[in-house]
Amino acid sequence: MSIIRTPEPAQATGAWAEQYAGDLRALGYVPSHTRVMATSPQAHQAFEDLTGAIAQSIGLRLYELVTLAAAGAIGSQACRLAHGRRSRGVFDDAQLERIALDYHAAGLTELEVAAMELAEKISGDSAAITEQDTLRLRELGLDDRQIVDVVLAAAARNYFSRALHALAVVPDVPPDLPDSLREALLDGLPTAGGR
Repeated sequence: MSIIRTPEPAQATGAWAEQYAGDLRALGYVPSHTRVMATSPQAHQAFEDLTGAIAQSIGLRLYELVTLAAAGAIGSQACRLAHGRRSRGVFDDAQLERIALDYHAAGLTELEVAAMELAEKISGDSAAITEQDTLRLRELGLDDRQIVDVVLAAAARNYFSRALHALAVVPDVPPDLPDSLREALLDGLPTAGGR
């Protein structure tokens, strides 16, 4: 599962039990990433608070699109699967498959495509980003806070996904995720190490 030793849900106490309880209620199981991140509960809660504030600013739809783009760009199977599942509350499965395979041809708005392109660029070579990359978001209607929050959404996904990679967290396949959607979310991602 990971290089980190974590208790099973039935044996969890304290911070682990608290972290596990939320996922058991929402998902019916405790994903590997929750088990590992519960090792540092204050840091995990700070991350959840950060992503919650970002999503509130830019909306869940744009937040999930940016997250999927960033996770794909860094090859995070765990985050693509988890946020693919979460995105099912915003998109139907057919559109989500199109987004996963080629978001440029998935019927998204110009703003959504630009935000996903920026997320990929942040995840690949953030030092190469120019003023024009972020100004494009303003031209398409975002205010300064929303621009900051799109960038933060991509950067936060890099933080979390890279931590999962470094800790050898094996990705969970959500049991309610259709096979065709799972395959689309993982299409083109590296398989080395199963992560």
